[in-house]
Amino acid sequence: MFPAKYLPLYRAKQTTEILLHLSPVEVANLKEGINFFRNKSTGKDYIFYKNKNHLKACKNLCKHQGGLFIKDIEDLDGRSVKCTKHNWKLDVSTMKYINPPGSFCQDELVVEMDGNNGLLLLELNPPNPWDSDPRSPEDLAFGEVQITYLTHACMDLKLGDKRMVFDPWLIGPAFARGWWLLHEPPSDWLERLCRADLIYISHMHSDHLSYPTLKNLSVRRPDIPIYVGDTERPVFWNLDQSDVQLTNINVVPFGIWQQVDKNLRFMILMDGVHPEMDTCIIVEYKGHKILNTVDCTRPNGGRLPEKVALMMSDFAGGASGFPMTFSGGKFTEDWKAQFIKTERKKLLNYKAQLVKDLQPRIYCPFAGYFVESHPSDKYIKETNIKNDPNELNNLIKKNSDVVTWTPQPGAILDLGRMLKDPTDSKGITNPPEGTKIYKDSWDFEPYLNTLKAAVGDEIFLHSSWIKEYFTWAGFKNYNLVVRIRSRVDVIRYVVKNGRLWDDLYIGFQTRLQRDPDIYHHLFWNHFQIKLPLTPPNWRSFLMHCG
Repeated sequence: MFPAKYLPLYRAKQTTEILLHLSPVEVANLKEGINFFRNKSTGKDYIFYKNKNHLKACKNLCKHQGGLFIKDIEDLDGRSVKCTKHNWKLDVSTMKYINPPGSFCQDELVVEMDGNNGLLLLELNPPNPWDSDPRSPEDLAFGEVQITYLTHACMDLKLGDKRMVFDPWLIGPAFARGWWLLHEPPSDWLERLCRADLIYISHMHSDHLSYPTLKNLSVRRPDIPIYVGDTERPVFWNLDQSDVQLTNINVVPFGIWQQVDKNLRFMILMDGVHPEMDTCIIVEYKGHKILNTVDCTRPNGGRLPEKVALMMSDFAGGASGFPMTFSGGKFTEDWKAQFIKTERKKLLNYKAQLVKDLQPRIYCPFAGYFVESHPSDKYIKETNIKNDPNELNNLIKKNSDVVTWTPQPGAILDLGRMLKDPTDSKGITNPPEGTKIYKDSWDFEPYLNTLKAAVGDEIFLHSSWIKEYFTWAGFKNYNLVVRIRSRVDVIRYVVKNGRLWDDLYIGFQTRLQRDPDIYHHLFWNHFQIKLPLTPPNWRSFLMHCG
């Protein structure tokens, strides 16, 4: 794919880091069960679990969104801890998460005695892949590197004489009919895509992998190079059904530089929470790194390059059917409002802390500019309050010297100017006065008609379609009652075409009750990620029905 002379050279080595040192007295005072410790010099927290003479240890850091664990007062056996952010629970005796059940394992640290009855807590760190074949930053000419915001998570990057585009969603809805673009993209968006030398698509969610957008592009440039990570669930798993003709999709391994030319290369990394589907990317031009963490919950497991030239990430929240689509029990309007307010604040603080830790020169919040604009989703729109990018940027500026950028459609950031002088008035060029920033109308009908076409399909004349569908789905041997009400056009479209349930859940097209009221990872993970790659064989079904 790339010239042999550009292949990476690996020089970095694994390192061992001492995270904590316990004195002989502290070791002797370790009690049976759970012990909490903090390294006072670093402020980092750790958990030890003692079972007679055997010790286990891990970071006091939830794998979900980095929350702090505390003792779980509901655990009478003294083996589990509970996250203060989202109540995830970890059994420290096994290092397995028990809420959500059947989900993740905590990374275990190395416990080593120091010879004087003291104890060392060690972490074995593999080499950072971006440190292979390191390059020193070179001076950038003004205009040499320009980043243009188009809409949502779509950026148009000019990198010398190459152009790269991130996650083009420029027309149509995402998640069936639930999400619509908040910002009006520049009128020349299709020409911009056609000029691109390569496109990166981070994951399969339809606000990043937009088949309506790609269908327009494929008419003019079916051979445009598109790059995706080698995820367990292929990003383009649904390409054959999409009626989109793309002929140059490249699946690349994680953590390896992909060289475009002598100055430009990129590396795709996986998410630590959803490695089966989510990715992020580092783009490097003349030694200057651009980090785009996209929607990753824990990008690369929390190990990311520091002091990059530009960092961009999601910020808004609200990309879930929880709790807006839930009813019954505790799910009153007051409870939902308070939960949403609390969760949005947690997300703001998490993103601000991440930026503070990584210290990029410039930070841009993006990938959160969507709206539930269809009139039938008025309740969701009014309830699903999202974070304000300016509020996040103001929080970042209070805690660090990082320069922030709240983008508008068509706005251009000149990286060379901003790195030389962040106060340069020409560093960021906003769209001309009078440019339409926010959409005030959407072309609903063509997309809704596609959904409605599934309602009268012949398969739904036979009540056995329900058994046929769930047999195809392959989810079984699990004791859970879920009561689901869905819009008939969306559920039948999803069923007929074997689509993932993201269209229903993230798209706000369901109303749910569950018993017991617990997040069941295995259930949601199956229907949002693990469904078969090929749709149900409805032709065979109808033949047997006939």
